[in-house]
Amino acid sequence: MLLSNPPKVELMVTAIVLMTVKHGGVNEIAEKLAAAPGIAEVYSVGGRFDLVAMLRVRSNEELADIVTRTIAGLDGILSTETLIAFRAYSRHDLDAMFSIGLE
Repeated sequence: MLLSNPPKVELMVTAIVLMTVKHGGVNEIAEKLAAAPGIAEVYSVGGRFDLVAMLRVRSNEELADIVTRTIAGLDGILSTETLIAFRAYSRHDLDAMFSIGLE
């Protein structure tokens, strides 16, 4: 049987933004980023980059605004590299889905 009004599925665009920031600016920049709409999580990390931001938005246009205006507009961010996710493979998400009985 076909549903006359199938449920609307909200698709999300997910991106990971890797950032290098000025010396001593990690905490301040991370707090500003974490408060911005569309930025779901911010991590300080070791290695070649200083911060990693997880962006989850509804459209590529919204993603472009966050990357080019919000992130690039912050003083102290020296460089960024943006990775756009095609598919999510998360054990955490699968476990949560099966724990509520979805198949």
